[in-house]
Amino acid sequence: MTRFVQDGPALRDPYTSDWQLQSWLERLLGPDGHAAAKRRLAALSADVLGPLRTAHHDAETHPPTLTRFDAWGARIERIDVSAGWQTQRAAAARHAVVALPYQPGTVWGARTRVVQHALLHLWGPESATFSCPVAMADGAAALLTQVAPTSPWLTRLTSTDPAVAVTSGQWMTESQGGSDIARSTTTARPGPDGTWLLTGDKWFCSAIDSAMAVALARPEGAGPGSRNLAPFLVPRYTTDGVTPAPGLQVLRLKDKLGTRAVPTGEVRLDDVPAIPIGDPAVPGLARMMTLVVVTRLHNAAAAAGGMRRGLEYALSHATNRQIAGGILADNPLHRATLGGLAVDAAGAYALAAHAFTLLGDDPTGDELRLVAPLAKLTTGRLAVASASEYLEAFGGAGYVEDTGIPRLLRDAQVLPIWEGTTNVLSIDVLRALTTGEGARPLLHRAEIAADAAASRLPGVAEALIAATRRLATDVETAAADPRNPRVVAGARELALRLGNTLTAALLLEHAAWAADRGDDRPALLASLWTLRRLGGADVSADLHTHFDQLI
Repeated sequence: MTRFVQDGPALRDPYTSDWQLQSWLERLLGPDGHAAAKRRLAALSADVLGPLRTAHHDAETHPPTLTRFDAWGARIERIDVSAGWQTQRAAAARHAVVALPYQPGTVWGARTRVVQHALLHLWGPESATFSCPVAMADGAAALLTQVAPTSPWLTRLTSTDPAVAVTSGQWMTESQGGSDIARSTTTARPGPDGTWLLTGDKWFCSAIDSAMAVALARPEGAGPGSRNLAPFLVPRYTTDGVTPAPGLQVLRLKDKLGTRAVPTGEVRLDDVPAIPIGDPAVPGLARMMTLVVVTRLHNAAAAAGGMRRGLEYALSHATNRQIAGGILADNPLHRATLGGLAVDAAGAYALAAHAFTLLGDDPTGDELRLVAPLAKLTTGRLAVASASEYLEAFGGAGYVEDTGIPRLLRDAQVLPIWEGTTNVLSIDVLRALTTGEGARPLLHRAEIAADAAASRLPGVAEALIAATRRLATDVETAAADPRNPRVVAGARELALRLGNTLTAALLLEHAAWAADRGDDRPALLASLWTLRRLGGADVSADLHTHFDQLI
C-alpha cells in the first residue's frame, strides 16, 4: 500500500516575492533610496531562507532553562538558551536590525526607519521571536539617545558586531498592578558612586538573558502615582558578563502560551545597583514613554510581518493540496478566504509602515502619540484573527504541533497583550485625542484620500467620506469629555474605527501613487479594505475574482 504524504508549505524569497513590500519601499524611499536598500534587504532575505529558518526551529524546539544554584549551592541564576537563539542574536546585530536608525549619515535620512521596518518585516516571523529583545533594545537605545547619549550602553545596544552588541529587557509590570503601573512598589534609593539601589519584584520580564534592562522604580521621596516613577538602567551581570548583579534573583521562567523561545521571568531586586536614566528627582514616566512608543511600533511590525508570512504558508499549501474538484487554490470559497487575508495583511503593513515613517520624521510629535497605540491595537487584533484563519486553512495539519503551524496562533496572541491590551491602548487613544491636535491630522488625511479617490473609485470614496464624518462627530464627543462612562465604554470601538479609517486613507494614498505608474493592484486592495471595513460590504465575489492580483 502506498501511503500519501502531503508536501509541507514552501517559503519563497520573502523580499522578491512580496510585490506590496517593494511597492511601498519604492514610494516611501524613492527609486534611489530603494535601490540603496536592496542589497541589505536581499542579504537578510537569503539568511531567512537558510540559516535563520534552521536557527528559528532550533530555538523553538529547545526552550530556555533556568539554573538557580550550582552543584555546591552557590546562587548562579544562569539562563541557558539554544544555539539557534544565539544565531538569531548574532544575525540581529550583523544585519543592523537595531543599529541602522542610529548610524550617522545614512542615505535615507529620517526614512531610515522605513528600511528598518522592512528588515523587521522580513526577519521577524523567522526570528524565534528574537524580535522581542530587538524591540526592547531599540526602545532603550531611543531613550538613551534622548537622555544619556554618551552612555557606553548605547554604543553596545547599537553595535553591529555580534561580540559587542547587547539587547535590553524592560521591567515595568508588577503582580499587584499589571498595566496599572501607578501601583508599582519597586523603590530606588541613592547608593555609592552615583548609582542607585533598586528593591522590589517585577512580574513579567522578557528576554531575561539580556545584558541590561530598563526598569521603572519610585525614587526615594517621590510622590505617588505613575508620573513620578523613573526609569533606571539595570546591568544584568557584573563586569565579567556571567555573574548575576548582586541582589538580583530570577524567581522562575514563565511557562507561556507562545513566544516560547524567549526567556521570560519573574525578577526579585534586593538593593540591585542601577543607573538613573535622567534626573530621578524629575517625574520620569514621560521619559519612559519614549521606549514604550518604539516597542509598540515593533509590536505592529511583528503583527504585519507574521500575517504576511502566514499568508505565504497558506498560499503554498493551497497550491499543492488536492481536493474534490481539483487544487484547493482554485476553489472559489478558499480563494475568497485567502484574498481577504491578503487585504488584511496589506492593511496591517500600511499602518505599521506609516508608524515607522512618523517615528523617523517626528518621534515626539502629537501624531505619533495617537498613531502608536492605534497601530499596535489594530494590527494586534488583525494578527490573531488572521492566525486563526491560517491554522484553519491547513485543516487538521494546522492543529498538529510539529507542523509548526500552531505556533502562528500561539505567538500572535501575545501581540494584543504585550505593551498594553486593546482596552489599555484604547484609553491611551482617548488621552491622545485631548492633547495637541488630537485626531485632526488623521481625519484630514482621510478627507484628502477620499477626495483624491472620488474620480477613480467613487463608491470607495463615498464609504470613506461617510465613515470619516461619523468618526469626526464621535471624536469630538470623546475629546470633550474623555472620562464620561459612555465614552470610556465605547473607547475600544472608537479606537478600532480610527485605526481602520487611517488604514483606508493610507492604502488609498498608496493606490493613487501606484495608479500613476500603471499599477492598479494597490487600488484593488484599498477598495476592498475600505468597502469591507468601513462600508460593511460583502466583497467575497471580488476577493475570488481578483485573487491573483491580491496575493
